[in-house]
Amino acid sequence: MCGIALLYDERITVDEHQARMRAALKAMQHRGPDDDGLWQGPSISIGHRRLSIIDQSGSIQPMISPDGRYVLSFNGEIYNYQELRPDLEAHWQFQTHGDTEVLLAGLVTVGTSFIDRMEGMWAFALWDNVAQRLLLCRDRMGKKPLYYQEEGGFLACASELPTLKRLAGWPWAEDMDSSADFFRHGYYLPGTTAYQGVRELLPGHLLDWSPRKTCAEQPYWSLQIRTFQGSKEDAAAELRMKLIRAVKRRMVADVEVGAFLSGGVDSSLVVSIMCAELGVLPKTFTIGFQERSYDEREFAGQIATQRGTDHHVRVLESWDRAQLTSLILNNVGQPFADSSLLPTFMVSQLAASKVKVALSGDGGDELFSGYQRYQARTILRWYLRLPKALRSGVEKIIRAMPEPMAHHSRSLIKKAHLFQDIINRIEEETPYFAPVLYPQAQRNRLFPILSERGHQPPLIPAEANADDIQRMMAADALIYLPQDILVKVDRASMGCSLETRAPFLDRDVVELAFSLPRSWHRSGLSGKKMLRRAFADLLPANIWNRRKQGFGVPIHDWFRQDLGREFEELLAKDSGPINAAEALSLLRQHRQGQRDHGYRLWSLYIYLLWKNSEHV
Repeated sequence: MCGIALLYDERITVDEHQARMRAALKAMQHRGPDDDGLWQGPSISIGHRRLSIIDQSGSIQPMISPDGRYVLSFNGEIYNYQELRPDLEAHWQFQTHGDTEVLLAGLVTVGTSFIDRMEGMWAFALWDNVAQRLLLCRDRMGKKPLYYQEEGGFLACASELPTLKRLAGWPWAEDMDSSADFFRHGYYLPGTTAYQGVRELLPGHLLDWSPRKTCAEQPYWSLQIRTFQGSKEDAAAELRMKLIRAVKRRMVADVEVGAFLSGGVDSSLVVSIMCAELGVLPKTFTIGFQERSYDEREFAGQIATQRGTDHHVRVLESWDRAQLTSLILNNVGQPFADSSLLPTFMVSQLAASKVKVALSGDGGDELFSGYQRYQARTILRWYLRLPKALRSGVEKIIRAMPEPMAHHSRSLIKKAHLFQDIINRIEEETPYFAPVLYPQAQRNRLFPILSERGHQPPLIPAEANADDIQRMMAADALIYLPQDILVKVDRASMGCSLETRAPFLDRDVVELAFSLPRSWHRSGLSGKKMLRRAFADLLPANIWNRRKQGFGVPIHDWFRQDLGREFEELLAKDSGPINAAEALSLLRQHRQGQRDHGYRLWSLYIYLLWKNSEHV
């Protein structure tokens, strides 16, 4: 796991190239504290920061082909590199023992079709010094980030936005269409960023660029929703085999591999496979909360005890503003509204004190229908059949009750309020492509100048449209997962120089999961049916039967204390497109206990934190 950077600019000197690249590499030292490298050619600089996981003493980057023609800077891991290497040995004399040279050899001798054989997570830049041609590539599910800025004969790319900014030759300006997207969803849509002219390479895409050629992205993989041929028992057996293999592949390392353990189904299953199927007793890591409704330490401890792992726990007692500011400005580089970024950073910090690699359960909810919103959509089908007058009366009763500040997993009244929110957003979320933070009317009041702004939503595979919940799962896997979950985990973990690996995002597991009928994943109000069918023996019943909790943070409490006052101060400095009066009204309702606007206020706060900093 590393960080990459590249700058092509014919207008600046060699010294300026080197100065910008050194500044860029320094900005992402956290991604690779073990080593750094810089290669320079005419008008081009390629940099690399390394976190040494495989072939620690070799595989120095940027890696240059024996004839000097190709230069590679690579971030990620190719888990099946040992399987791929023998087919390349007839055409390549290997000098190292890692996956980087396998990637270089495959791209040089086979071409871009070699990418289809790879299983892993990656973002790489390959420069052809003879043809003056650049190839950028990002993994299928978007686990590893890659941003770029291109204009005429200029191109810069990097693993993180703050790094890219140091390579750019001009100031950045806010993209108001992207700001509209952020306030709608809490994150940016695939391919976009907060800045004009700064793009994110799409997951599963290549970019073929040269100084005299128009820049264009091309897909090399897309999610195909096929029909599984076989019975439920066949599917369960295949899923068990493929997920165990996915975990085993992600154990390949020359350093110790640990695991996050939240106490939910997905991380508990990954840990149980490591222990029961692979005979590994890893170090496991959990973050806890003082507020009981958010705390999962009991369940994580149960799995750790059952499996005999070396378990480590840390409790989030208060939020650290300086830490949050640093994460947003120096790691994410743009507004990001998922408040679980903070506990993810803390559990990564804990893990990084013991290991260099940790497995996670990311992707399990999207692939196997685990989110509460799928359950809510099922209930909604029945609820909307009721007479409109009856539904209106129910809403009045619910809204008359103050919304509890507890986590939804511990409060029926809270669930009722959240369900009513979903009803109020149903038209906006049909057809579904991502959850929205605010109903349209409220968003128009809060952000009046953005009401007609925003990017077109990404395309969802046509096959997913046959079933609304299947469409939700596909959309979450292609939009919410890479734009929220994977951004959060990558920036938080790499901010601590920790590599995270996600077995559920194995290509074979993803494609199998989406080949199964929705009814095999979810029946009635229960999800993850196929996962349970395949692995019922590995987890106790109370873990399988738990309500989905998520990695929530008690921000509702924070806004009734110091964070609320700080929010008011930021709003007074520069509110940007936010209607300050409407935002203060939300805060007032929250403080008075009428509604829990915590996550909405958080999205506004994060934007203001970024807006009032030197971001452009």
